[in-house]
Amino acid sequence: MHLLYIGDDLKLSESLLRQEAGLEIHQEPNPLRASAWLQSRPPLDGIIAEYQLPGRTGPGYYKYFVQNFDPQRKTPYIVVAPERTKELIKEAMDAKVDDFYAKPIDPEQLLGRLRRLAQLKAVMSSATSVQPAANSQLEEYKVGFLKRSFDILVALTALIVLSPLLLITILAIRLESKGKVYYISKRVGTGYKIFNFLKLRSMYPDADKRLKEFQHLNQYNSEEEDKDTVAEPQEQKVAASGGATLYGDDISVDEQAHLRSKKQEQARAFVKFDNDPRITKVGHIIRKLSIDELPQLINVLKGDMSIVGNRPLPLYEAELLTTDDWIKRFNGPAGITGLWQVEARGRTSKMSPEERKELDNKYVEIANSKYAFWKDMWIILRTIPAVFQKENV
Repeated sequence: MHLLYIGDDLKLSESLLRQEAGLEIHQEPNPLRASAWLQSRPPLDGIIAEYQLPGRTGPGYYKYFVQNFDPQRKTPYIVVAPERTKELIKEAMDAKVDDFYAKPIDPEQLLGRLRRLAQLKAVMSSATSVQPAANSQLEEYKVGFLKRSFDILVALTALIVLSPLLLITILAIRLESKGKVYYISKRVGTGYKIFNFLKLRSMYPDADKRLKEFQHLNQYNSEEEDKDTVAEPQEQKVAASGGATLYGDDISVDEQAHLRSKKQEQARAFVKFDNDPRITKVGHIIRKLSIDELPQLINVLKGDMSIVGNRPLPLYEAELLTTDDWIKRFNGPAGITGLWQVEARGRTSKMSPEERKELDNKYVEIANSKYAFWKDMWIILRTIPAVFQKENV
């Protein structure tokens, strides 16, 4: 692993070197010297930049780096700062850096994050490549004329007809809790393309920050996973540090332990709560009736999604689902409803990640078949009664 560190914190670079044998870190004290070195740089696995640099900030230098050295943003770029404030985080996010860390920093966590980012960017790069054969598991999907025409007609008509309901819902959300009435998140859709996913807000404004607090309620945290975590702490440590267990590098572990850990990591990618405590009272109603999904009709008009397809995933889920078995789901369209939604609603038992994967992969086969459009109509007909069942997905 070859990194560039821009800054003068010797303790940070030394802690990273101690963490992993074979790690190479090239250090430059300022952006000017970093730019000179980058003129003839070898391939990099990531860049770590201090927030405060001579002449400019770490996020500010990222804009220059992208413009002059990495226009496709293939290199993971992380900013580190002495403290974590809203102002510093906002500047980092506005510059679109990949992540932000405040000191003191866990070197194991930082290297693991760099590896996951590099893995995701590599897959995304293959997905958008002019030569899709670079990744045989990820193929280019093109929306047919009939499906696209149907999407536009339905989305536009629905937005016009349902506009009074949307206005009433927006007012109810605003009266119950402060904050924006809509919610935008980055989602990964067809071919690992990232877009802004729109929903009406059904949770309290700080719901994302409280995700870790309620992680023990996640339906996909199985008892078997908990037992393995307790019984094999050393294996989990290897996985977290970015070894072969997850990333296929040159650290060897037992094959069965590797497969088991990988399966657990993929299972944790899905997040689903029963009676989610982060949902507002209005949120429960609009989720039950799927009213919160209506702004996604705008995504359909923009071409980010279709009416029927596989659910687009948040980045923190998609970055883990990069193995051959999982990646197939991205070979079809992203959609508002699909096989997973109609099969999961009304079930008395939870749906496992394997079941969801099978349904997502099955829909990809449907979407690329001769009768894809008519099978979409069948899914839509099944969606209508499913909307009014108890289970929310």
